[in-house]
Amino acid sequence: MELPDKAAAVSRMQRYIESHLDEEITLDGLANAAGYSKYHAVRVFKELTHRTPLETVRALRLTRAAEVLLDANDKIVDVAMNSGFDSHDGFTRAFSRQFGITPQKYHVETPPVNWFVHYPIEAYYILKEGTLPMSNEKVSRTVTVTIVERPARKLIFLRYNAANYFSACEEVGCDWEGFYNSIPEKFDTAAGGRLPTSLITPDTNGNAFFVEVPLNYNKPLPNGYEIAELAPCTYLYFNGMPFDDQNDFPIAIGIMNEAIEAYPFERFGWRKSDNAPDMGMGAEAETGARAAVPVEKL
Repeated sequence: MELPDKAAAVSRMQRYIESHLDEEITLDGLANAAGYSKYHAVRVFKELTHRTPLETVRALRLTRAAEVLLDANDKIVDVAMNSGFDSHDGFTRAFSRQFGITPQKYHVETPPVNWFVHYPIEAYYILKEGTLPMSNEKVSRTVTVTIVERPARKLIFLRYNAANYFSACEEVGCDWEGFYNSIPEKFDTAAGGRLPTSLITPDTNGNAFFVEVPLNYNKPLPNGYEIAELAPCTYLYFNGMPFDDQNDFPIAIGIMNEAIEAYPFERFGWRKSDNAPDMGMGAEAETGARAAVPVEKL
């Protein structure tokens, strides 16, 4: 799919940011990547992503710093310097503005926050237009299936009634993915799909964004999010192969969905269950497309 000129320029800037995030990123470098003047590059980037390029760089670096603070015992000042900040104070102010909590408190309490997710502009146009790029065998058709036993747990979920992803984002926002993935206790990555029957209410269609967490999880949730206990269950995890270009994610998801549709559940002694969420976890180049289907033994 050929992108409009402005979207193609933003895509080049996004790729430049991703490949130079550990280096100094200047407006000159971004403008060269875009093929526009500095003024025009910034204007177009903000028009299509609602942030300036340098605001995006800062949000990405702060999110990476938040990920480090979850798992490491690094000193805050070291995390600050590794994130491109000149001082502990400057890092603390920026982190607090981004996430509403100081890095020190975040490191100790690890509450869920809205990590920044940088969505490729190419992905937006692919999903918006519903036109898949030609595969040319760039994505392997191999899909593995693994049995996963899940204990009793809780489900954090955000309902939506929209029929597609972009309408859902207009309805409930797009912060859910960064929020869910910031939860260190989660069983797996953020997902979207259909809620179990027991959680579907009469005024909803059963669609939601969600993540599973341990039964003892009790951290505060923002308005609109709900939490409920789930009984133990069995999932069949479908996992496609890694692929090279992140913009081929729709192809990877399509291949995985075909595999789920063609999978002979009954031949292997399974039937689909409605006592757990049917989870689509998207597709990343490094991990492939992923989904989990709740099942019961025949």
